Amino acid sequence: MNLIKASRTRYLGAAVTAAVALAGGASLTPSASAGVPASKQQVETFELVGKQTSAGEVDLGKPGISVGDERIVHEDLYRDGKKVGDHSAVCTFTQVSPAALQCLGTFALPEGQFAAQSLLHLPAPSSVDVAITGGSGDFRTARGFIRTVPAGETERHFTVHLQR
Repeated sequence: MNLIKASRTRYLGAAVTAAVALAGGASLTPSASAGVPASKQQVETFELVGKQTSAGEVDLGKPGISVGDERIVHEDLYRDGKKVGDHSAVCTFTQVSPAALQCLGTFALPEGQFAAQSLLHLPAPSSVDVAITGGSGDFRTARGFIRTVPAGETERHFTVHLQR
């Protein structure tokens, strides 16, 4: 039983590392979006630090890791040491061996929200690029990617490459 729990903890810990925002990168190749010429689209890069405030696991089906099990994380987001928003992510196991998880997350900032997703294969690499898939508010035409790097058990560093 302890072996199953240790294995599950290792997999879910790796999922959190990558989930929080999540594998599969998108490029910033200029392209026309919503009728805006590529030369007119704004591209910006900024740093965020995520500090986990809660995390949970949902064990569905068979005890231990099985298809459909989830890992849920919530983080406060900081820029230059000041809290500027929050981030939540849910990763769902789609395969157990080798492990694969579908991860979806949302970043909420004062200007609006943007969503990101990836398919994560474990063991996770030291950094993961996650596709930005859309947004609302000032981020309503958001595209790009987020590079996420773990900085301990409950902190993540995000480099957001945002095209809007």
